[in-house]
Amino acid sequence: MKTLAQYDAVMAKCKEIFLKKTRDYGTAWRILRPTSLTDQLYIKAKRIRNLEETKTQKIADSIDSEYQGIINYAIMALIQLELDETAGLELEASKVETLYDEQTQIIRDLLALKNHDYGEAWRDMRMSSFTDMILMKLLRIKQIEENEGQTLISEGLDANYQDIVNYAVFALIKKVEEVEELRS
Repeated sequence: MKTLAQYDAVMAKCKEIFLKKTRDYGTAWRILRPTSLTDQLYIKAKRIRNLEETKTQKIADSIDSEYQGIINYAIMALIQLELDETAGLELEASKVETLYDEQTQIIRDLLALKNHDYGEAWRDMRMSSFTDMILMKLLRIKQIEENEGQTLISEGLDANYQDIVNYAVFALIKKVEEVEELRS
C-alpha cells in the first residue's frame, strides 16, 4: 500500500502541473504527432542521462521536473493514441482532466499488478537504471513507430508509454525517499 500512496502523491503533483499548463496553453500539444511526443520524451530522458553522467548542470530545470515532464508527455501520448482527429485540437479543461485521470488509473492498476509479481524489485534499482529503462522503452517505441505500429510478438505503444510513466514515478519516489533519509 505504501507504493500506491507514493504513486498517488507523485501523480497528484504531475496532474497539478499538467492542469496548470493546460490553463496556460490550452491543448496545443494536440497538434503533436505521436512521433513528436516520442522525440520530446527522448530529449528529456537524454538530458537526465547526460546530467547523471557529467554531474554538471547549466540550466536550472531540475531532474525531478524532467521526470515529471516525462510522465506528463507520456500521458499526452497515451491520450493522443485514444483520440482520433475528429476530437479537435482544443479540448475542454474538464475533458482533459477526465482523460488524464483515466490514463493514470490504468497505469496505477498496471503498477499494482507488476509490483506484486516483481516484489517491488524497483526499490533495489539504481537511479541511472530508471533513466536507461526509459530510454530503452523510447527506442522500442521509435522502432514500433517505424514499423507503422505493427509488432510480431511485442507489446504495443501504449504498454511502453505506461512503463515509461511507472519508471519515472519510481525514480521520483526514490528521490523523495533519499531526501527524507537525509533529513532523519
